[in-house]
Amino acid sequence: MTTICSLLAVLAASAVWAQTPAPTATPAAAAPPVRARVMEFGGALSNDGFKMRDRLWTGKVEPGAPQRLAVNLFRGNNYWFCAAVDPESESPKVSLFGPDGRRVTGLEHREGGVAAVGVTAETTGQYFVEVETAGGPATDFCLLYLFK
Repeated sequence: MTTICSLLAVLAASAVWAQTPAPTATPAAAAPPVRARVMEFGGALSNDGFKMRDRLWTGKVEPGAPQRLAVNLFRGNNYWFCAAVDPESESPKVSLFGPDGRRVTGLEHREGGVAAVGVTAETTGQYFVEVETAGGPATDFCLLYLFK
């Protein structure tokens, strides 16, 4: 019986180690200060009635190689897209592009390591959020979006 239990434990451990890593980082993989800063900013917006999406997007962004995320937005809804980078000295930029590929103008916010853009969707469709940095080495980023 002990041999069977030992064998099952080894197989279970092997299955965990053999799993292919996810193509994008999970929320826990984000650097804690980056996640905390973006959640703090998002928390302030939730006090204004915005609801946070149930997921954070994380990864690395390099100067000249922005990260893009496709999102489906609905006409008439208000959205905020917030990003934080590490270190705080970097200044990210968050942009939104509409279904037609043109930049969507909205309210912009930028301060020490955090940037955000707030928009009202004019049409329903697939939009693209872009996170970029101006210079320096590759940096961790965390992106959150809220809607109302």
